[in-house]
Parts: sequence; structure tokens; C-alpha cells
Amino acid sequence: MGRDMEQFLKEAKSASRVLNTLSGSDKNKILREMANALRANTMDLMEANAIDMLEGEKNRLSSALMDRLFLDEERVESMAKAVEEIAALKEPVGRVLDGWVTEDGLKIEKVSIPIGVIGIIYESRPNVTSDTAALCFKSSNVCVLKGGKEAQRSNKAIAKVLKAVLENHDLPTSLISLIPDSSREGVAKLIKMDKYVDLIIPRGGAGLIKYVSENATVSVVKHDKGQCHTYIDKDADIDNAIKIAINAKVQRPGVCNSMETLLVDKAIAKETLPLLKEAFDAAHTDLKGCSATQEIINVASASDIDYDTEYLANILNIKVVEGVNGAIEHIVRFGSGHSEAIITQNITTAEEFLNNIDAAAVYVNASTRFTDGGAFGFGAEVGISTNKLHARGPMGIEGLTTYKYKVYGNGQIR
Repeated sequence: MGRDMEQFLKEAKSASRVLNTLSGSDKNKILREMANALRANTMDLMEANAIDMLEGEKNRLSSALMDRLFLDEERVESMAKAVEEIAALKEPVGRVLDGWVTEDGLKIEKVSIPIGVIGIIYESRPNVTSDTAALCFKSSNVCVLKGGKEAQRSNKAIAKVLKAVLENHDLPTSLISLIPDSSREGVAKLIKMDKYVDLIIPRGGAGLIKYVSENATVSVVKHDKGQCHTYIDKDADIDNAIKIAINAKVQRPGVCNSMETLLVDKAIAKETLPLLKEAFDAAHTDLKGCSATQEIINVASASDIDYDTEYLANILNIKVVEGVNGAIEHIVRFGSGHSEAIITQNITTAEEFLNNIDAAAVYVNASTRFTDGGAFGFGAEVGISTNKLHARGPMGIEGLTTYKYKVYGNGQIR
């Protein structure tokens, strides 16, 4: 199988040169055709997905994973729309990012270029297949995809639709591919193929991210777990705080930007916790709390293991903290660098929180659920990067480019 993987990646690498011959308008036309092809094949995609869903039930996948896996007409339509939105984005390749003339009279241009061959390893959500394929195609990158085994039929069906459009344009189908060996051994080979692969983007559970980060020789941009917190400060508007906290946890618990721990200022805990419990009880949220929380409301006990767990389910930890500094301390210890929020009317406290929290997105008086390419105005995203280098936060089209310097001279020597 190793040889197969190498041959497969060799073809992907050579296909990347073909992308350089396509104009922005060519790419956009093909993307719009891909969107329409997804719509035209809705029934086929739903049939493939129905088999994955049955398997998922048999394998007792969690309700959060089943929700991520599910496709219906509405979700296929939103996949098609996402591809059209990507087509409508401005051309990311060939942009002059900067330009100047040196003392020696050299004219230098800093120009955006594609990264090359990008391996994307992800779990569960079939829409990631079309989103990432379209983003890579738009940015003139070849994508090599490894979806989760729970969505393998859905992913294959989506890839088949996209590849058919490439074939119609006499383009190599290896521009968008699912890896031939999707076992753990296959992944182990993929992440060491730095001769052919330029970047690996893993998005999924902590175990996957850890494994890829520790074993890859290809550069990695991590899309790590979302250990997101919301802190309700003593100067918060409480009605607002409850509304935001409910949205951050309940609106879609199975996604990485949903809140896992709610921090409450000790100064307002007695009045606020009963109101929060009432709201979360109505939303059927399982609550766990620290000993100070348990003295005020009746909830299960939360341990350090709970504070370090990404539930991706309607379960919430609550912790009473000593003001903004207590909140910052807790987040520094347990946060994953994804998204953190403070609810307060005090500008000084808000700025202290913003300046001291090191995360991709830090919010004041808003839900962490907004950390998303679409919500940020980037269009679809490859994921939410928790890296500090190259790309951070919602990784959209620009995160899939790098740059080179074009240097124009007229006989200069040094």
C-alpha cells in the first residue's frame, strides 16, 4: 500500500502544475458547475449518507457526531451555496501584497501563490469534503482528503460528483482526491510524505491532533479542540449574559466553538447562578459545578478532568472565580487557544481580559459561536486554526496561500 500512496501523491504533485494554467474566471466557472452538480446529485448523496447513518447507529455514535454526519436536501443545498460563495470570493493567487524599489534599484514585488499539495484530515462532517475541496481549488492548491470512516460513503459520493466536473473540463481528477489508504497506517504514511505534500491540516479530536503533530514531517497547521469559556463579570448585564451563555452552549453543542465551561464572578454568583440554572434546565443541559457552585445550586460535581474535556454535547461545567483575574487564571490553565468570551459593561475589565487571554478569538459581550469563516465574512473555511504561525482562527482562502518575492533587475550585481 505504501507504494500506492507514493504513486497517488506523485500524481497529486504533478497535477498541481495544471492549476497554474487556469485563470480565476476558469476556476470560478468550474466551481459554479460543481455547486450545480451537488444539487443535481442530491438524492445520490443522501442515499450514500443514509447508509453511513445506519452504520453510525449500529456503532452507537454520539448524538453530536450523528448530527454532524447527517445530510438532507437542506444541507446539500447549503454545501452547494458554500461552493458558490467560494467562487464569488476575490482571486487569492497572484495578488501583489507589497512592492518597493531597493537602494540598488531592484524592483521587488511580494506576490501571493498557492501552497501546493494540502492534506486535510477530518472527522464526521461530509460538508468538509466539498468546502475544503472548493477552497483548495479556488486557491490553486491540490487537496488530498482523509475523512472519518463514519462518513466514508458520503465523502466518496461527494468527491465523485466534484471529480466528474473536473473530467468534463479535461482536468486531472487527482486535483481533488480521497487518500487510497484511509487506515491509521495510511495516515501515518501521508503525514511523512514531505517530498510530495506541502501542508497537513488535521481537524478533529484531541487524539488525532496529538498523533499528527507528534509524527508528521510535513508542516502542520493544527485545528485543535475548542475548549471555549464564557466569563460573566460582576459588571455584566445579567439578561444579556444569560442569553449569550445559552446561545454559546445550546444552539449547537456539537461544534468546536460552543462553550464547555461557564465562569461566574464570585461577587454575583448567589444572585446569578439560580437564574442560569433555570435557563439551562429549560434547555435540558447537564450541569456540573465546582464546590462553590454546588453550595448555591444543585448540580453534579466538576473535576479538573471535566474542565479539560471537550464535551461536544449539551453538558456544561460551571466554576465560580475571583473576578477577572480568577477567570484569566482558569482559562490560561484549561483553554485550548480557540475562543474565549467576557460579558461585562466595564470597559477596563473587558480590555484586561482581551489583552491577557491568548486565543484565536476573544469576545466581549458576544457568543463564542461566531468563530466561523462565514460569520467573520471569509466565506467557507478549512477549519479553525489554533496555531500561532501562518494561520490563526477561521482559516479561509488567504490561509491557503503563501507568497514569493519577484525581483526585477537590469544588470545589478553585488
